[in-house]
Amino acid sequence: MRPRQWPVEQVFVYREPCDMRKSIDGLVELEVELSPFQPALFVFCNRQRDKVKLLYWETNGFVLWYKRLEKQRFKWPKQLSELTIQQFSWLLDGIDIERLTPHSPLNFNTVMIPA
Repeated sequence: MRPRQWPVEQVFVYREPCDMRKSIDGLVELEVELSPFQPALFVFCNRQRDKVKLLYWETNGFVLWYKRLEKQRFKWPKQLSELTIQQFSWLLDGIDIERLTPHSPLNFNTVMIPA
């Protein structure tokens, strides 16, 4: 697997669970201490730790990125509020950055949509 390239210099993790219904404006409001226009990635997770939203400023507008896990949970860091790009990539790949243990890979052939 090749590493992801992110157009940022810093990664800040919002450690408290976040309402995933929040869009760009709601997420920017949560980061009151930091400028959302700096070359940084802001990372938010829901209470169940199975969804993340990433927010960053790119030249002329905000980019909002969303990932949902199907079975496992993200191993959210308890101590760190700023991650390296490598630690952040591990987090997205399902690796517990404190223990360096990965998720089990999942393989699906069909998508089941709940009724």
